[in-house]
Amino acid sequence: ELVESGGGLVQPGGSLRLSCLVSGLSSDYYAVGWFRRAPGKEREGVACFNLPHGGTWYSDSVKGRFTIAWDNAENTLYLKMDSLEAEDTAVYFCSTAKTFYNWRLEGENIWGQGTQVAVSS
Repeated sequence: ELVESGGGLVQPGGSLRLSCLVSGLSSDYYAVGWFRRAPGKEREGVACFNLPHGGTWYSDSVKGRFTIAWDNAENTLYLKMDSLEAEDTAVYFCSTAKTFYNWRLEGENIWGQGTQVAVSS
């Protein structure tokens, strides 16, 4: 089960931190990350964390502004979002898959319920 929290309304240039509590998954799910779906757009991968190696991936649209992190003691995935823009407005979903390749393809992902992020003045 994946349970997200931390969404909300923020002004442009502001920051938010999303959390995703991960529980009940088998140990062979190695890729955990965030997708988002903006109004009128398709869902897109935003950032991913590779659990065994600690490697990270970011989409070009958030690179340098968002930071993904994993707390092993808390089984929690975080997404720190800085310098937020109106274009970041979306529902953000926590998602996991067995490999990063599969995670990107969204073929076997397990999903959270999503949390709304709105960036507006």
